[in-house]
Amino acid sequence: MKGIRWALAVAVTLSLAAGKSEAEQRRRVTRVKGTIGLSVLTLTNPFFITIADSMKAEARKHGYRVIVTSGEFDVARQQNQVKDFIVKNVAAIVLCPCDSKAIGPAIQEANEAGIPVFTADIACLARGAKVVSHIATDNYGGGKLAAEAIVEALGGKGDVAIIDHPVVESVILRTKGFRKRLGELNKKPGVNIKIVAQLPGGGVRDKSFKTTQDIIQAHPDLAGIFAINDPSALGARAALEKAGKADQIVIVGFDGQPEGKRAIKKGEIYADPIQFPDQIAVKTVQTIVKYFEGEEVPPQILIPTALYRKADAEKDPTLK
Repeated sequence: MKGIRWALAVAVTLSLAAGKSEAEQRRRVTRVKGTIGLSVLTLTNPFFITIADSMKAEARKHGYRVIVTSGEFDVARQQNQVKDFIVKNVAAIVLCPCDSKAIGPAIQEANEAGIPVFTADIACLARGAKVVSHIATDNYGGGKLAAEAIVEALGGKGDVAIIDHPVVESVILRTKGFRKRLGELNKKPGVNIKIVAQLPGGGVRDKSFKTTQDIIQAHPDLAGIFAINDPSALGARAALEKAGKADQIVIVGFDGQPEGKRAIKKGEIYADPIQFPDQIAVKTVQTIVKYFEGEEVPPQILIPTALYRKADAEKDPTLK
């Protein structure tokens, strides 16, 4: 009888110990080191959805959680989101600024509160605003690739237009790179590409549709368009189709979103310098973690683009 009672006591003790161990493991898994506040440009664009989702997944691996908000192109709204992050006393703030200059005062408020600020994809250009590190696509290099693609598509000759969105730093770099490389290529024999228009399309499809209509009306002999992102390129394509000029004017976009890649596969867009938003997100979180651990982090980390044409789309397993 004593032996039975002793065995039962041992079993109960082991069960309690196992229960404590499991509970401790659960506590370790759910323990959060801190919260990162993220405000993206918009959640209507798959690029920024990927940044948000990838950042949450990577942060979870390091014991952090991410609060995701979106400015939706409204810098005042984004400024209020930063204020809310400060009230919540987040460990760090990550911004994809709606306006590279106007976001400055909000970043300064975070600086004064002692909260480190990082930017992803779009940099801050405001003086006096301190950003620990900027992680982004090499937009300048991508703009150069876009120029090479437009020259290739047009056989070196023709008038082109740029559908722009010049309030964000990433786009400013894209158009600078495009103009720079086009100038270099125009010095080569047989190349004569002229930029005849550069108008804002807001980085969105509907406004770029209207902008394209205005451009082709003013420039009936237009041969090509460089659209600064896929929504702009798709808006331009829709305008060309409506005007019956889809076969006369080639489009080079920028991004590599699924819809943009499908349009490239169909021949509706000639090519895209593609970005890797998942890599931007992962590198941003890793940079934040290194900063928290006391390591010195670079002020800027750039991720190269790659030119994506129809041949690439036809081999792309994600489009099958």
